[in-house]
Amino acid sequence: MSTITLAKSAGVTRLDYDLLRRVAMVFGVVNLLLAPLMMDSLAYAGGAVTPWLLLRIIGTPTMPAAAAYLFLWQWMQVFARVLQVQIDGESLGAGIHGINVTRAYWYMLASLVAMAVAFRVTLSGLRPATYAAAVAHERWRPTDLIIVYFGAIVVSLVFAFAGRLVPALFQAMDVASRLKVVALFVLCTYTFSTGQGMKFMLGAVFFEILVGFTGFFSDFRGVFIYVAVAAIAARIRWTTMSSIAAVVWVSLLLVLALFWTSVKNDYRVYASQSEESQEIKVPLSERMAYLGEKVTSADGINWSDAAYTLLIRLAYVDIFGAVIGVQESSPEPEPYRQWSEAFGHVFQPRFLFPDKPQLLDSDVYMRLARSDPAEHARVGTSISVGYMGENFADFGFPGMLFGIVFLGVMLGLVTRFFMSSNLPLMVREGIVMGFVFSMARDGVEVSLPKVLGGMFMFFLVFSLIARFGLPIVVRWLDTRAAEARARAASVS
Repeated sequence: MSTITLAKSAGVTRLDYDLLRRVAMVFGVVNLLLAPLMMDSLAYAGGAVTPWLLLRIIGTPTMPAAAAYLFLWQWMQVFARVLQVQIDGESLGAGIHGINVTRAYWYMLASLVAMAVAFRVTLSGLRPATYAAAVAHERWRPTDLIIVYFGAIVVSLVFAFAGRLVPALFQAMDVASRLKVVALFVLCTYTFSTGQGMKFMLGAVFFEILVGFTGFFSDFRGVFIYVAVAAIAARIRWTTMSSIAAVVWVSLLLVLALFWTSVKNDYRVYASQSEESQEIKVPLSERMAYLGEKVTSADGINWSDAAYTLLIRLAYVDIFGAVIGVQESSPEPEPYRQWSEAFGHVFQPRFLFPDKPQLLDSDVYMRLARSDPAEHARVGTSISVGYMGENFADFGFPGMLFGIVFLGVMLGLVTRFFMSSNLPLMVREGIVMGFVFSMARDGVEVSLPKVLGGMFMFFLVFSLIARFGLPIVVRWLDTRAAEARARAASVS
């Protein structure tokens, strides 16, 4: 954010990295006081202070808001494991994988800190946006922004159809469909910055939640993240009403997440007419009717069981613990296999190598963790050991931190490229939001080839979109806004 914009905020509490750090510090202090009462006190205390440390590292004036999501979401997946300990009454090292789970917990926290340092260093010295670029979105009109949003949906659907039509281009078309994220993000930041267009924003949010529920995965949660990050990017004034709205927003997300957790297995079988496929075969109207019926019978949901299931699904440490045990007892015979296969997969684009095999995370899981993926995956979904586990398989600890640092540098370079463009600041922030969500949607469980492949493809596709497509949209928005101001001036 520009120094001019920061100067306007003097004496006013705003939702920015400074406020996030203060909240994280309070969270850390409170939980440090509670830690002696908790099982695995040291692990609990270490996990509780990590958010403050991460925000202290990345929280610079020019850091894009989406970086907070990138690191805090992955931290949550790790810290959830020590919360599970308190419910189970069984320490981290007491399970089937023993002390290796405790080691995995600390290795993952260390990895996040290492990645944050690399990300911060890569983005250091980034030139602040000018005042004109920082407030450019505020002169646009909400009616035009909602047109752009629905136009982006149409374009995204066209890209998605093209990807299915030409499988070799599926990944590129899937990345291009993230245009919708940028459009929605800009609409949200406009509303937060100007206080106008609230009905358009709420309509778009409701539409995203509705559409997200009809898919195979929990796509509805994306809009909650976009809105929250947009509020940070717009640096909204933090008031009592803002606190109430945040509580309501988080509560709604939790309720929907618990509902989805309770129905997703049955819904997926119904939608795909199979327990082994992710291809939706039931028409949209019938899927919506099915979900509507589930909503009307929600009083039969065991919310406590759903909450526990969600917690253990969120926690992603035990699999890494399994990898540690397997690799130390019988390490991979081929050195650096995970990285070499990841690079080999990335640099064999499918449109040039149509016979390239599909990524099978479950195969890697069986090889590195020596466990049946069916123990964790259900109804046509796959399971991965995650990019941290794969780095450990190649380098051990602390060697794996070098691989993590490399990923942090690459993520930072791509982010820096888009944040340095000549587009309005909130458009840049929107692109980075789309990029970060592509990388971190599955957090620590995403595999190394998917991280590298997704990063490379997003950079390739969106560098073209940012260069040739988005400037046209920005000029259209500017022209429409100027014409509206001219009409208003002529009438007055």
